[in-house]
Amino acid sequence: MLNLDYHPSGRHFLQIPGPSPVPDRILRAMSLPTIDHRGPEFGALGRELLDKIKQVFKTGNPVVIYPASGTGAWEAALVNVLSPGDRVLMFETGHFATLWQKMALRLGLEPEFLGLPGTEGWRQGVQADMIEARLREDGGHEIKAVCVVHNETSTGVTSDIAAVRRAIDAVGHPALLLVDTISGLASADYRHDEWGVDVTISGSQKGLMLPPGISFNAVSDKAIATSREAQLPKSFWAWDEIIEANRNGYWPYTPSTNLLYGLNESLDMLLEEGLDHVLARHQRWAAGVRAAVAAWGLEIQCQDAALYSPVLTGVMMPDGVDADAVRQLIYERFDLSLGMGLGKVKGRMFRIGHLGDCNDLTLIATLGGCEAGMKLSGVPLKDSGVVAALDYFARHPLDAR
Repeated sequence: MLNLDYHPSGRHFLQIPGPSPVPDRILRAMSLPTIDHRGPEFGALGRELLDKIKQVFKTGNPVVIYPASGTGAWEAALVNVLSPGDRVLMFETGHFATLWQKMALRLGLEPEFLGLPGTEGWRQGVQADMIEARLREDGGHEIKAVCVVHNETSTGVTSDIAAVRRAIDAVGHPALLLVDTISGLASADYRHDEWGVDVTISGSQKGLMLPPGISFNAVSDKAIATSREAQLPKSFWAWDEIIEANRNGYWPYTPSTNLLYGLNESLDMLLEEGLDHVLARHQRWAAGVRAAVAAWGLEIQCQDAALYSPVLTGVMMPDGVDADAVRQLIYERFDLSLGMGLGKVKGRMFRIGHLGDCNDLTLIATLGGCEAGMKLSGVPLKDSGVVAALDYFARHPLDAR
């Protein structure tokens, strides 16, 4: 039962891989008085942030913003470009790829779920060669879309989206490319236009550093053209009315006004720092955390070093150790929240988020809580991960902006 009277001293350490800690600057922006969402001041705000969000997705095309979670943006992506019974090729890389596949089934689509056997696929990224081989078999072009997750939040694996695009192009297949970067955007390198993505899905509560409640579809010209013929039912999610209203900075329904204040502030923060610097910062944090895991003598969930996520690191527990019990002890003793293992890896690993309103000392404290909690839980550790991370950060300072 939730103890609403539990208020330990100090700030809670929210080190799950999203929702991420919200900077005070964004919280202050969200606290501004609510304004008329049909008035001229709001229209100016809408035009400004709709232009800036394109820079984060690295696209010149529209980015549709919904007052919904990332799950809503998943559905929007599917219903805008597909028709009942359409075949969709999806790749299993973890829990969220699996949930997206289940949604496709519920919407009346026919998803084909590719993947590596057992739990192996939950330690690897999207296998572009498997997608290419399957599309070569589809001479009649019955597969209408390829759906993949960029940064799989449940495992800490960041897949190579450009390789998936090359696989589709190598076959000359007309399938649309739909990509979930809900946890990757603004933390991991992502290039909607350059990588030839047709629909990119994302959300507000990860690298954008906002609370949950806003989600996105970045859309290509091909996706917009396809949406005019797609037959899955849609009203709230339909792109056409939103894109038209957005031309003047408005929405066809009531948007999340104060969350949009926060989004505008978030975009200013990211663009002021410079996206390249933001991405380098996340890569550095991730490398420092991985140095700690190596010093502990534990395994990282992701088995391909080229695909290590800059957003989170999955830490595997030794056989016989209940990762959820370790997490619970860490929470109770140190007021530190870590991500749990999901789906096929539940109880076998925990996840350390290194994104959002974070810095070196935040992560050193987080690793200290992990290290102390594992020792209290009887997990055998080789060396100090805290010392290893401190050493890494000292030897790899981030270049000044």
